[in-house]
Amino acid sequence: MKYLLLFLISLFFISCSSNIPTPKERKETALILAKQNNFQQVNIETSSFLIFSLQKKDISCQNKNLHVYIEGDGLSWINRKTISSDPTPINSTILKIINEDENECKIYLARPCQYINSNICEKKYWTSHRFSPEVLKSFDESLNILKNRYKNKDFTLIGHSGGGAIVALLSAQRDDIKRFITIAGNLDIEKWTTFHNISKLTGSLNPADFTKSLENIEQYHLIGNNDKIITKDIFLSYYSKFNNKDKISFNYVDESHNCCWEKPYKEVIYLLK
Repeated sequence: MKYLLLFLISLFFISCSSNIPTPKERKETALILAKQNNFQQVNIETSSFLIFSLQKKDISCQNKNLHVYIEGDGLSWINRKTISSDPTPINSTILKIINEDENECKIYLARPCQYINSNICEKKYWTSHRFSPEVLKSFDESLNILKNRYKNKDFTLIGHSGGGAIVALLSAQRDDIKRFITIAGNLDIEKWTTFHNISKLTGSLNPADFTKSLENIEQYHLIGNNDKIITKDIFLSYYSKFNNKDKISFNYVDESHNCCWEKPYKEVIYLLK
């Protein structure tokens, strides 16, 4: 069956749809957490998507490194047969780990159609086309807008799950990425779909196809020993495609796909001070 196991890409599998918070409730939860940490909602308008972001007020990042946290795939699937009508995350890993980062120059970016609805929000953008050229273009434009606003020197990109694929793909096409970090990152989508025997992500770009462009970029990867969604084989397939591995650091930790990454991430970000 074409999408028999594709629900695995969702950050959460919930068997009863009545238990799923509404998109409004999910957004309210994120905004409450954001307010506690002095973030406010800022929508970034690109040529294709409106991107939901959380940014701090009155921070100075001129000539500094700006940390950009990119969300995972969110609630892509409700169950085995039903694609979610709204991919807004229920319980974001990225919004948890961003609090471990003591750097004031940090920003959260949601994926297209998370927290925001528009006419362009077709379901393909959180299924088959989640890493499509148009999605990547919206993030590339978002980084340009942020750089124009904050006057930062360069970026550190951090992504969880599918957000890991996004940060790798962005790093392959830009010259102002100092480093990127993935947490349970989907770095070889071809290997991932084969491993789970699910349909290929037609219309999506594969980070593992851009390793030549990534060889000279500092990168850190956290891989969960108990992760059944993005297994260590996915990372190792990506890693095997590099001729020069000098810039790649990785660590296996005893975590699952969505829990509990705060401590392992804090150790990584501490080393980068």
